[in-house]
Amino acid sequence: MPVQPIPVVVLSGFLGSGKTTLLNHLLGNRGGTRIGVVVNDFGSIEIDAMAVAGQVGDSMVSLGGGCLCCAVDGSELDAYLEKLSAPVHRIDVIVIEASGLAEPQEMIRMLVANENPAILYGGMVQVVDAAEFDATRGEHPETDRHLAVADLVVLNKTDRVDAAEQARIEGELGVLCPGTPVVAADHGRIDPELLFDRRPWTETQGQLSFEDLIAQARDADGAGDAVGADHEGHGDHTGHAHTVYESTEFVSGQAMNPRRFIDFLDRRPAGLYRIKGYAYFGVPGHEERYEVHAVGRFLRFAPQPWGRGEPRLTQLVLIGAGTDGPALLRELEACREPAPQHAPPESMWGVLRYVDRPAEADTEPEPEPYEPDPCEPDPYGDPDSD
Repeated sequence: MPVQPIPVVVLSGFLGSGKTTLLNHLLGNRGGTRIGVVVNDFGSIEIDAMAVAGQVGDSMVSLGGGCLCCAVDGSELDAYLEKLSAPVHRIDVIVIEASGLAEPQEMIRMLVANENPAILYGGMVQVVDAAEFDATRGEHPETDRHLAVADLVVLNKTDRVDAAEQARIEGELGVLCPGTPVVAADHGRIDPELLFDRRPWTETQGQLSFEDLIAQARDADGAGDAVGADHEGHGDHTGHAHTVYESTEFVSGQAMNPRRFIDFLDRRPAGLYRIKGYAYFGVPGHEERYEVHAVGRFLRFAPQPWGRGEPRLTQLVLIGAGTDGPALLRELEACREPAPQHAPPESMWGVLRYVDRPAEADTEPEPEPYEPDPCEPDPYGDPDSD
């Protein structure tokens, strides 16, 4: 099985919005996931609590439990991404705190254009301060531009506004970035599963790992108590954010109709924050399994070979808030295709639009848009034909 590229998630937002608090929360609730962090200044990252293991290069710090942190500027970004993605570090995901490095749009362009095969752009998260929303837009008019390119918006500090004000801001965000999911949070507490997969806690490194320190703090303070002072930058990073979200699982031994599946993804509800797993289409020439990764409105497919003897299944996990799980399952069931072997090759074009660096790109020209003959119905591509 080939080594999979490391997803790179961009964390953006203006000073005071709570990016560092959110980043600390991710680090404190990551399980055994090894996170590479790229920031301008890690003075606010809670390194002391992470049992710094020592220096790894000029500005890279090895954090207990398998995290790495870099302090860089934009010109050094490619070099540090190359360092972080080195197999020796076994990093699972890289998070870039974009403030001060570059405009989010430029950061996204840099990552999409990056030729390092070991990394892959994984979406952009914009953090918004609910308590200072209007003031921030007044002082930083570029806020609207940043929101327009976000894949997921975290409306932070909702504990500082009332329900009516939160609803007003969410309405404005719906106009500024239509179709982009908005996650409400306080003290940056979102479920890390919205951005990356958490691995089990399995590692220690001869000294207390970060997980050990968190567990000790919880034991000392009580299972439900906060760790540390509850204020911006050093808030409660052990809150049970996962209780806010619902998880829906879908498994099918029948292939998925690629056109219907893309249609489902294109119109997924705003409360559906993340989709992960694998899809099986079984279309001739495309019998691989396709890894599905969606964060907010960002979507990516990655074709992979099946393991020896591995059953051909579609397995998806959908994470959201306020979603109708049974309705989502019904929609996915309607995407199943009983005869994928008869599907035309062009039925995969919608999926291939979201595949990074497809192998065919080096040898075949991009296909022209598919235009069906109006005189001949296409029951395979009609989502209402069932």
